[in-house]
Amino acid sequence: MSVIDLLNSHSKTAFSFEILPPLKGNNFSKVCAIIDKLREFDPKYINITTHHSENIYKEIPDGSLKKVNVRKRPGTVAIAGAIQNRYKIPAVPHIICKGFTKEETEYALIDLQYLGVTDLLLLRGDANKLEKDQIDPAKCHAHTTDLIGQVSLFNQGTDVEGNLFDKPETPFSFGVACYPEKHEEAPNMESDIAFLKQKIAGGAEYAVTQLFFDNRKYFEFVERCRQEGITVPIIPGIKPIVFLDQLTVLPRVFRSDIPEVLANELRKCKTNEDAKQVGIEWSIGQCKELIEAGVPSLHFYTLMATDSVKKIAQAIY
Repeated sequence: MSVIDLLNSHSKTAFSFEILPPLKGNNFSKVCAIIDKLREFDPKYINITTHHSENIYKEIPDGSLKKVNVRKRPGTVAIAGAIQNRYKIPAVPHIICKGFTKEETEYALIDLQYLGVTDLLLLRGDANKLEKDQIDPAKCHAHTTDLIGQVSLFNQGTDVEGNLFDKPETPFSFGVACYPEKHEEAPNMESDIAFLKQKIAGGAEYAVTQLFFDNRKYFEFVERCRQEGITVPIIPGIKPIVFLDQLTVLPRVFRSDIPEVLANELRKCKTNEDAKQVGIEWSIGQCKELIEAGVPSLHFYTLMATDSVKKIAQAIY
């Protein structure tokens, strides 16, 4: 069953989470350790992030610097297949525009079809640390809507060159990202919702939000989407705070406001362990309110927070 089918067939608020591929040189056991901690809560699907390569300068023996292209977290496609094969849980790899050519995307789609992985999350991705040729519009998609177009054509049996092939027996089903507090590059919320509406019109079956800490902003965002005719499930993305410095880091990196009540509690913390406990308690309250409102699923971002996510899940499921 696809993610949208699982959501539509599940009467209660579902549980899902997102993981990162291990750093190059580490093995699959690190991924398994996260899944093994959380599988008791019956995850309906597991997302796997994708990371483009980046250029760094490496010193060589003669003392000069050489520009080297490095991909620190490869393996999204392989990990998606391994998770689905080992755990029998649908895997949802992220497919992104930035840092990947249209041809590379096509090869990823072909490999995923061979592996039986047919759920995707389509994203633009971050253009930071990319060279001009890695974001060349002749080679790479500029926007998620363009990526949606490629996946839709692939589902119909047309490759990036316009050639026909036998269309997949099971077409890709996909979701997209959305932003309750507006994407940082959007001039206003109206345009941001308009772009989301385009993604839905292109075939996206659900949307997953950027992390947020104020449920009121999520509820207001959903209401505005409904007023604009967007009817797909909008899944709240939850990330518990685990470090003291996240009080300033998260608003800066993700443009997500931290409510003053939560900020005050974090300011009282003396250690990361104190902040972690505050983060758990806040997320439990946040999730209980969302479940009471009947959200289709709660999607947890587990980076550095797997233990916190487990404690939250124990309290709400």
